[in-house]
Amino acid sequence: MRLDLRNIIHVPDASKPFQFQMDLSDLEFYGQHPITRPIHVEGSVTNHAGALVLEGTASSLLDLTCDRCGKAFSREKTVPLNCLLATELEDEENDEIILLEGSEVDLDEVAGTAFVLAMDTKNLCSEDCKGLCAKCGANLNDGPCGCKPEVDPRLAALAQLLDD
Repeated sequence: MRLDLRNIIHVPDASKPFQFQMDLSDLEFYGQHPITRPIHVEGSVTNHAGALVLEGTASSLLDLTCDRCGKAFSREKTVPLNCLLATELEDEENDEIILLEGSEVDLDEVAGTAFVLAMDTKNLCSEDCKGLCAKCGANLNDGPCGCKPEVDPRLAALAQLLDD
């Protein structure tokens, strides 16, 4: 979505709201497609003493797989959008300022980039997920498995004394 800002560029304290949905379901993360639902983007661009400030949020419900136990789960993801917009850049090294194209800003690019960069590299169904048993593959969140604890080979002789 392109937002035309010509009505607020030179008007102090002027504001222009925006609200739209975008589709990023074709993006792949580590072999998965977690963004299956549309991303809801809303916010506004405000002229604060000549500086155009974009503020808002991008949110969606993600379909994820736990990296420890392999269980499928869903989690709400909300990403804040905060950046400055400018018609021209004074120095080329400032990555925090987004350059307008004429009097328009491409909100799909701003929100899409922010959402993708905020994606987690590790997804857990819960902070205390116990994962899978290394021997039998049982989900340890459901309870202990029937495997005996592995004995350190250096202590194997002592373990035989306990068996007797």
